[in-house]
Amino acid sequence: MSQWGSRTVDELKQELRSRGMPVSGKKSELIERLELAGSDSSVLDAEIVIEDAFSSSTVMSRLKEGPATVISRAKELPVATVVVAVLLVVGVTGGALLFADDLVEWIQGEPDYVLIDFDSNQTRAYAEELVSLGHPQWQGRLSGTVEEENTAQSIKLNFSSSGMPATLETFEVPLFYMGNEFEIMICSPGGIGNILGGPTPCSVADVNRDETEFTHRVDYVVQGYSGDVDIVASSDVNVVDLGKGNESADWGSAANGIGLVWLMDEHDGQPATESNTVLLLRAQENSLRGLITVNARQNCDELVTDDCVPYFKSSDITQFDEKPYDIGFVMVSKSVGEMITDQVINGEDMLQFVIEVDNQVNVNVHVPCGIIEGESDSLIIIGAHHDTVYNGQGAVDNTAGTATVQEMARQFGILHSELGQPKHTIYFCTWGGEEEGLWGSSEWVKKHQSTLRDNLRLYVNLDMNHVDAQRNSGLTLQGNSPSDVSRIEGLVTAFTKSYPDLASKYDISVRLLDSIEMPYNSDHAPFVYGLDEGDEGQKHYGKAMMCYGSGSEEYHTYLDSMDRFNEESLVVSGIIYGSLVRYLAWG
Repeated sequence: MSQWGSRTVDELKQELRSRGMPVSGKKSELIERLELAGSDSSVLDAEIVIEDAFSSSTVMSRLKEGPATVISRAKELPVATVVVAVLLVVGVTGGALLFADDLVEWIQGEPDYVLIDFDSNQTRAYAEELVSLGHPQWQGRLSGTVEEENTAQSIKLNFSSSGMPATLETFEVPLFYMGNEFEIMICSPGGIGNILGGPTPCSVADVNRDETEFTHRVDYVVQGYSGDVDIVASSDVNVVDLGKGNESADWGSAANGIGLVWLMDEHDGQPATESNTVLLLRAQENSLRGLITVNARQNCDELVTDDCVPYFKSSDITQFDEKPYDIGFVMVSKSVGEMITDQVINGEDMLQFVIEVDNQVNVNVHVPCGIIEGESDSLIIIGAHHDTVYNGQGAVDNTAGTATVQEMARQFGILHSELGQPKHTIYFCTWGGEEEGLWGSSEWVKKHQSTLRDNLRLYVNLDMNHVDAQRNSGLTLQGNSPSDVSRIEGLVTAFTKSYPDLASKYDISVRLLDSIEMPYNSDHAPFVYGLDEGDEGQKHYGKAMMCYGSGSEEYHTYLDSMDRFNEESLVVSGIIYGSLVRYLAWG
């Protein structure tokens, strides 16, 4: 008599369920099914509750959560469970084995990753070429200028030289045009006074006046979307200290004058100074002619002893109903802010404030891309922004990232010739307009939205992926794709074995973020958040990886130059992210 003959129907069905087998039919059919299966199958002996964890309805429900969620759930189960689940997924999807690469990879174990080559000397050469294209006086590659256009053309040529077809797209966006007249000066009157027949204090006729003129880019930096203003010292404009410039400050007292706002972090329960956008909106609402922020919170004592160097920050111009064309907006160093406070606000001196910026213009930003056509329409994009702030070379931000992308493109051109057509189509793109509001990447994503929504496999962003040699605190690789972050962890292990000196020198952290945790601060953001058309339904987030370096206190200042450039540090992100793309493209 069969060992199953004495079992009840319910007991037979329970046994079949535990083996992942069908439970329909008569008792004799159930017994026959168990007898045929035997008792030695590792797959059938596995503890699988098909109708619970992997019923067809549950599988389809979880498929809607996305492949990364399905794979992460599957990795928590025994291998035999996954084998049956795979068979079930095949059945419920009409024979299409979804996410096969991830499942097979997990079943087979950690892949034997092959690391790409990366030439740090060539990367430095790319960086030096980019820096040489900067403004002859200010050194930067400001979006919408001939310097930014020449940069894009140069990058396109380098992509072509790497053996791949290249494109150059332009997008007209609302930016600003920097003029030639910039002056901040404190004037001490000559002492004669404005008596009958005497000269106006601090006028040209006041020959005994004393002037302290500050250096553009060093002592003060124009802020993004500043307007145009010409205030001479002899007009004795009212300058008002507005503290942190919060909502409770008396902005109205600075109407028709200049407001001074101190950039400070949260302290003693008081909130931190708000963004440039908020401050400029308040200046506009209260009819200010000028707005001066004083840097008292970033890079203090790091670059200049007992001082804080001014830096460029933009404003979100989309928040304005009308661009503030007649409000000059600058940031000054802490020492200059203290002089204005002591000598002008609390003293008898007068301030001259001349800023020539036209923020009413639309100009072109540029996006060059090198393309390796794949076997499918599935897209992997590696990107970095090639524009910089106007007031410096931008060696770290983001000459470093752009040079890295160009070297990766060169290496992939070689791989393409050796390995043939990749599984995915690979784009290497650099973006203009990042510093003023992610204009280049946002417009490119908008133009190609439907293609990206259907085909984007991964976007890799390299923005300040640089580590300062003296202020080295490592770098962070992070993203919102669990499977890719897992692969990055494996690649870090492979990198450590192949480059032990670099791995010990530059501490590598790997982080997985939820999509909604991805910061909206660089060109990955449009690829994560900009793929939907706004239709009702589940939000579609694109997959992205990004890298943060460390130690770049010169960020957005005139001191962000090649003097501190460390091409060695770019090897880390270049090889690890490049090897991830190589693995996805060729296995």
